[in-house]
Amino acid sequence: MQWLVFAILLVSTKTAPSVSGSSLVTFVFGDSLTEVGNNNHLQYSLARSDYPWYGIDFSGQQATGRFTNGRTIGDIISAKLGIPSPPPYLSLSQNDDELLKGVNYASGGAGILNETGTYFIQRLSFDDQINYFKKTKETIRSKIGEDAANKLCNEAMYFVGMGSNDYVNNFLQPFLADGLQYTHDEFVELLISTLNQQFSRLYQLGARKLVMHGLGPLGCIPSQRVKSKKGQCLKRVNEWIQEFNSKAQELVETLNGRLPSAQFLFADTYSDVYDLIDHPTAYGFKVSNTSCCNVDTTVGGLCLPNSKLCSNREDYVFWDAFHPSDAANEVLAEKLFSSLFSAAPPPKPH
Repeated sequence: MQWLVFAILLVSTKTAPSVSGSSLVTFVFGDSLTEVGNNNHLQYSLARSDYPWYGIDFSGQQATGRFTNGRTIGDIISAKLGIPSPPPYLSLSQNDDELLKGVNYASGGAGILNETGTYFIQRLSFDDQINYFKKTKETIRSKIGEDAANKLCNEAMYFVGMGSNDYVNNFLQPFLADGLQYTHDEFVELLISTLNQQFSRLYQLGARKLVMHGLGPLGCIPSQRVKSKKGQCLKRVNEWIQEFNSKAQELVETLNGRLPSAQFLFADTYSDVYDLIDHPTAYGFKVSNTSCCNVDTTVGGLCLPNSKLCSNREDYVFWDAFHPSDAANEVLAEKLFSSLFSAAPPPKPH
């Protein structure tokens, strides 16, 4: 039923005229799974992908700051909706008219917690991204007035994909404080209470239609598998991720009951991602336990210019030690899109 409501919501938003004249305004918050180039503009960031091999299968075959060989899931969903993928916020000037059409604030290394990913030196945490959205709304207000700005922000779609780094680049790192300071039960409660504040703040800034992407089976990504003697998925990590997803879904439902007009949705894609990794051949892949770019997962896990590539990139579910390949993103985007619209009622005959 949730999906049906959301599908109708999305279709109606897409077809309703908006202030800026475009059909659908989207604001994207996230980490390297949805980044489109913000970290390129952070001079000292170590979480970057603006060097060769990244983007080899993207339009122009140039690295753009996307952490994959081609498109992100967000790029593919945008194309299916018939809208351009929103540009990275840091690529725009403070007064750019593009801000009215939607923005991507996602940043590699970002987390729900501000301390997540500190060893990347520079990255935009979720709080940082919300602060930039606040500035965006101020700019929109100065351009079109308060009422029209509120209408635009209320009708826009908000996509949030956060939490992976809070595990991979925080809790699961034995030398960082959070992994030593908290039990997992305490850590997940910290994440959820922080998310509660962040979603409430987005609501105060105008967000009414928001989708949170749940976390995938992080215990099965190459950077975690390498910790297993047999290269298997880390069962305990996956159990923790499922616990986080469950509590995040509860939070979203609670917020819908508490915040007037809030239509927040939790998109649980865990089982879809796990099935793709566990049964790659069913989706046309050959390898899902390691990455196409032959990276050293003990050092960093990114596809550096001196890394060796696989001979057929479409055979691999993973591009580097953390991120899906373009081909895998296409499968996952199709699954997400289908789940959004499969329950939608058929159009009425004319």
